[in-house]
Amino acid sequence: MQALAVCTVAALALVLVAASAGPSRQQQRPERQPPVARPSAPPFTWTSDDHVWKYGCGHTYLVGGPPAAVPPPPAEADAESWATALGAVHAGETGVRITLQGTDERAVVLEALRIRVVERREPAEGRVHRMSSGCGGALTPRMFDVDLDVERPVARSVPGNDTGEPIPAVSFPYRVSASDPEVFLVTGRAARCDCGWVAELRWSSGGRSGTVRIDDDGRPFRTSGAPGRPVHDYDFVTRRWVAEP
Repeated sequence: MQALAVCTVAALALVLVAASAGPSRQQQRPERQPPVARPSAPPFTWTSDDHVWKYGCGHTYLVGGPPAAVPPPPAEADAESWATALGAVHAGETGVRITLQGTDERAVVLEALRIRVVERREPAEGRVHRMSSGCGGALTPRMFDVDLDVERPVARSVPGNDTGEPIPAVSFPYRVSASDPEVFLVTGRAARCDCGWVAELRWSSGGRSGTVRIDDDGRPFRTSGAPGRPVHDYDFVTRRWVAEP
């Protein structure tokens, strides 16, 4: 009987220990965290094109390698594929066309455009290849001008000209909707750096607000100075690049 009592007490103690241990394991489990809300998409779309030429026909690129290996200058519409194939870099300035359009008829207020230099190096090597020796005609509108050489670049509104009609400089805010798109032309200039840069556009609509980064398909836009680099123009008669005297 005594042995049976001892066994009963021991078994009871084991049950109590197991019961007390159970809840403690549950308490050690990490609590489920509420899902983190991801920021919703802005109420507008945007596209960028960083191969916009001055007057529609004038631009310069830095290209490595001998001029004999460089194809003839392309049309502006084919500039991106031409430059990509050669690893060419915008020389002196980069013209970026930013097209914005609302996703519905609610107005989106575009409050400010800021420029951020994310990479700064010595000017790139190579030879300057001019896409045209000069072409007349009306000026393409340019709305913003940026000096990338300074420590804190600012997008400054500048006047332009379209088919002979002057376009006055204007400033933020702007408004866009599905039926009222907007086009910004931003020209980034560099003389003393090989700069990678992005645009940051602040917006608000219907109680929401945010900032959109505008770049070249996830990469910074790139503009390099070309101090003392050899300059070449294309001779369409001899069909070759000729060094500037």
